[in-house]
Amino acid sequence: MSALSYLERAERHASPVAAKLLKLMHEKKTNLCASLDVHTTKELLDLVQVLGPHICLLKTHVDILDDFSMEGTVVPLKELAKKFNFMIFEDRKFADIGNTVKLQYSSGVYKIAQWADITNAHGVTGPGIVQGLKQAAQETTQEPRGLLMLAELSCKGALAYGEYTKGTVDIAKSDKDFVIGFIAQNDMGGRDEGFDWLVMTPGVGLDDKGDSLGQQYRTVDEVVTGGSDIIIVGRGLFGKGRDPSVEGARYRKAGWDAYIKRCGN
Repeated sequence: MSALSYLERAERHASPVAAKLLKLMHEKKTNLCASLDVHTTKELLDLVQVLGPHICLLKTHVDILDDFSMEGTVVPLKELAKKFNFMIFEDRKFADIGNTVKLQYSSGVYKIAQWADITNAHGVTGPGIVQGLKQAAQETTQEPRGLLMLAELSCKGALAYGEYTKGTVDIAKSDKDFVIGFIAQNDMGGRDEGFDWLVMTPGVGLDDKGDSLGQQYRTVDEVVTGGSDIIIVGRGLFGKGRDPSVEGARYRKAGWDAYIKRCGN
């Protein structure tokens, strides 16, 4: 696990997307990613208005929205990202052959490559998935885009471990510029080969231990000590009647304190 600061890593990173995110995290003093799985654009935008000051990254599932549109959802979301200085991660979890994911990423209703700074993919179909997504990004926009590979999952009984995780890490090595890191529960190494992957960890909770559908929560200290760079928090910020302004500040402080401790300061 690297004890380098986010800023030190930003200054030497091969990926412009990762460098931008690390610099933003340093400047804003946050490693919190808000995961907002809601049904309407209004709910999404209202939560972002409250949580925006506390986060470095917003994780969306736009296919959950009943009223998604480029003009009504994406345009105001991008404006809020600029206002509050955070980046956008569409948690699409691509898992198909290269040509299909290329079309899924750039086309259809959502046109993800046009507006999401970061997306993610499973390694199950092999390295062609990286190539397909990268081509779509290059053909869609001049803006830099980044990909996370799903190396480990936080749900009970997940099959993403052992040889699968190792194979996914090998796929990540196929592209230093576009693949910026992993959704994972632990540090994925790679520094001895010149990789500085960002690790983003879901299933982080300060209060709950899990839910009825197999989600398992770990503490902020656990995940950051284990090598995570960004904590992904969803219902802990706004579920069960929680106040997102209070919880946003709380998780932001917990994440930042754990990072400072990891750096030895």
